[in-house]
Amino acid sequence: MHIEHIRQRLRALSAKPGHEELILRNWTRALPLDSGRSRPENFLPLEVRTALPALAAEWQALARLRSEHAGEDGSSRLLVELTDGQTVESVLLPKDGLCVSTQVGCAVGCVFCMTGRDGLLRQLGSAEIVAQVVLARTQRAVKKVVFMGMGEPAHNMENVLEAIDLLGTLGDIGHKNLVFSTVGDRRVFERLPQARVKPALALSLHSTRADLRAQLLPRAQRIDPAELVELGEAYARATGYPIQYQWTLLEGVNDGAEEVDGIARLLAGKYAVMNLIPYNAVDGLGFRRPAQESAEAMSLALYKRGILTKLRQSAGQDIDGGCGQLRARAIAPVS
Repeated sequence: MHIEHIRQRLRALSAKPGHEELILRNWTRALPLDSGRSRPENFLPLEVRTALPALAAEWQALARLRSEHAGEDGSSRLLVELTDGQTVESVLLPKDGLCVSTQVGCAVGCVFCMTGRDGLLRQLGSAEIVAQVVLARTQRAVKKVVFMGMGEPAHNMENVLEAIDLLGTLGDIGHKNLVFSTVGDRRVFERLPQARVKPALALSLHSTRADLRAQLLPRAQRIDPAELVELGEAYARATGYPIQYQWTLLEGVNDGAEEVDGIARLLAGKYAVMNLIPYNAVDGLGFRRPAQESAEAMSLALYKRGILTKLRQSAGQDIDGGCGQLRARAIAPVS
């Protein structure tokens, strides 16, 4: 389902623009749909009031909680069931953050990621993306939404931007707290600057070597890392938000001195933050999480080279909660 379908449904029930905004505002904030209608200007037409219970049930069914897996770090991974029975994952993050999915599966096929093993199954509609936020808000406050869950947002551009627009207006989330994460696609740099709500941008770099990056992200659009950084820098300067570079640390693959030199060269003087994220181990994929001491040494080496670097922790490491793992376990045949 798409947000525009919801708007059309409300208009068919004789809702005026003010009524439409009131209901969508309440929905995105996980409030009763008729909350705040006591003021005369917000009084809802009879047709709308009569339909509200059915609408509330229909929208609640867009994203239902199948299971929840709490981590010791304060995060909580949610397995979310959609109306057709497919599942995706959302992650409640510490400090009022939420990571949402944009696709069922993924076409990029990152070799270290469980999500892309079965390819792309289907796109999420914009309302299904927002519904993950609504579901999360029934459990705790959500003040930041990152589009870093299952799927590549650039491959579902229209729905993701429609969701971002609603969340950044009626959903009461600051624009810089909406983070569009991508492996890199030229369409991103064309479309995001034109949007009414301009999100912050996270670029999954993972290597400064074009050949290695192509191996790690086999079906990502071929953009040389140096060009990707320049495209990101232009967007950062235009919006005033630093680019968040994502770097999944894989032991013996992209955690050596050569990559430190490459990062220092590419990001020197750039409006950027490098996020080093130790790999969240997945059985059978052949990659290892580096030792904490090794990750800290790489972070320190970059800091000494003048690169603003943050050593992150993968949410849900203690529950084998890497992106795609919960869904994979849920659909695995019982032996």
